[in-house]
Amino acid sequence: MNSSREKKKFRLGRTGRLILIVLAAYAILAGAVSAFVDGRHVRFYMMDAEELTVECGTEFKDPGVYAVTAGRIFGEGEKHLRVMSSGAVDTGTPGEYEIKYSVRYMLRDYSVTRRVIVENSGPRIELKHDENYRPSWMEGYQEEGYTAADSVDGDLTDKVERRVDGDKIIYTVTNSAGESATVERRDIYSTGCPTLTLLGEEQIQVNASPAFADPGVSARDAQGNDLSGSVTTEGGVCAYKPGEYDINYVLTNAVGDRLSVSRHVTVLPAALPETITPDERTIYLTFDDGPGPYTDQLLDILAEYNVKVTFFVTCRDPDYEEAVGRAFSEGHSIGVHTASHNYYDIYASEEAFFADFDAAQEMIYRQTGQYTELSRFPGGSSNTVSRFNPGIMTRLSQAVTDMGCKYFDWNVSSGDAGETTDTNTVYQNIIDGCSQHKTSIVLQHDIKDYSVAAVEKVIIWGLENGYTFRPLDLTSPGSHHAIAN
Repeated sequence: MNSSREKKKFRLGRTGRLILIVLAAYAILAGAVSAFVDGRHVRFYMMDAEELTVECGTEFKDPGVYAVTAGRIFGEGEKHLRVMSSGAVDTGTPGEYEIKYSVRYMLRDYSVTRRVIVENSGPRIELKHDENYRPSWMEGYQEEGYTAADSVDGDLTDKVERRVDGDKIIYTVTNSAGESATVERRDIYSTGCPTLTLLGEEQIQVNASPAFADPGVSARDAQGNDLSGSVTTEGGVCAYKPGEYDINYVLTNAVGDRLSVSRHVTVLPAALPETITPDERTIYLTFDDGPGPYTDQLLDILAEYNVKVTFFVTCRDPDYEEAVGRAFSEGHSIGVHTASHNYYDIYASEEAFFADFDAAQEMIYRQTGQYTELSRFPGGSSNTVSRFNPGIMTRLSQAVTDMGCKYFDWNVSSGDAGETTDTNTVYQNIIDGCSQHKTSIVLQHDIKDYSVAAVEKVIIWGLENGYTFRPLDLTSPGSHHAIAN
């Protein structure tokens, strides 16, 4: 009984399966007929373009596609079909790549292809900029920074070449493929150029002197900042030598740009008054190398006899400088001898001589309130010590004269410069020398006590013998020696 029932169930199961197979076949046949009649197929829809271009080194994300069935009678189906894709894009390597999208439908394969082009757009330069930065003309533009990169080579910042061209900077970089990029930064002097203004006249005439007092220039930038201290000069004026000179005032910035203005200076020789030789027999007592410890003693003697003399002073003993002021106030003449009395320093060059000369002048000005126009060369104009610098005395004698100074040698020597240390011998040398001249310029040294001690006797002898004692001035005879250098 149970066995027959199981066999009946088995027969029904087989029948059911048969029915299912028949129905499936019918469905397939019906679908095939429908597909044939409807023209059913697969339709692809690409997201984004069929051909895409991406830059090398960037990330590529496939936009993808979707697919549906479509036919003439029933149109598109709503259900998206399963799409398989193949192919890859290497964005690290320039080239052309394909991605294939495939669908299998009704025992048929359908596909579309997307073309992807990976290209290297070349190197790029990016300039950094601070909105608050203001370049100055003097400092030049201070680089704010930049970067350079390439999708293949990566960071190229250290390969950038930077070139300044006028008011712009040009940046250039080249990648390994030989491709270049160039950018420019403009208006690197946005604050504008400074102005240079001459102080004083553009054309100046001056008399020869130890030094030229240059009026200078004023320099200011567009913001009013004073740049005068950064001005340099080209050329110059030899103040003691008559002639034509040009001074060029230059302002140069950090990158070598220059602004300049010029001044023309004419140095004229000063005119000396005509020399007047006194009619009467005259003695000009002159004293070199002071002031010193015996100068006040000498001034006391001169005051007692109301005799005026000339002092050619130095700066070697500041403790006695006030004696210069006393001598001047008592009517004696003051002249420049030397500040240092170092022959090898002062005769090394014209510049060295006048530096020494000016130092003595400044001391005289401190004591008298004025500069002097009288001078005596150390060793006299005929000295031979200066021969280590050939021709220096010839040049200096002319320069001093052109400056309006008068230099004085002597025609009577007391012998106190090394020949003797005896007062009577000094006295005898002086009166013997003066006896031979109508006009005598006597050389003595007020730093020698034995020479100072002879002065009173010289004065008494001169007055008794009809001589007049005078101080030197610009009209006095110079008694110039023959220049030996």
